[in-house]
Amino acid sequence: QVQLVESGGGVVQPGGSLRLSCEAPGFTAESGFTLPVYAIGWFRQAPGWEREGVSYISRTDGVTKYADSVKGRFTISRDNVKNTVYLQMNSLKPEDTAVYYCATYYGRRWSDVDYWGQGVQVTVSS
Repeated sequence: QVQLVESGGGVVQPGGSLRLSCEAPGFTAESGFTLPVYAIGWFRQAPGWEREGVSYISRTDGVTKYADSVKGRFTISRDNVKNTVYLQMNSLKPEDTAVYYCATYYGRRWSDVDYWGQGVQVTVSS
């Protein structure tokens, strides 16, 4: 069973920063690669909008992918000891407001999602 535990959402002013965390047991080499996925990352969904892939980091070689809307502002990273993936979000904009979901990807496409967590709310507002 895949377990993804997110944390770190909140309310921030435009231009501010937040860091999201996703604990994913079995994702890293230190835990024996028990999780059968290509990558772990984040997608977001705002009310009335379709789901949007944000970023992911691959399991074996750390290859990263970012949506054009967040390039240069968001950085994804991982802590292999803690089995945790982080999304550092800087220069936040009101349009970044959404529920952010940690997800596993079985392929390279944004639509290749199979599991996701409960989601955390990110609100960017003055």
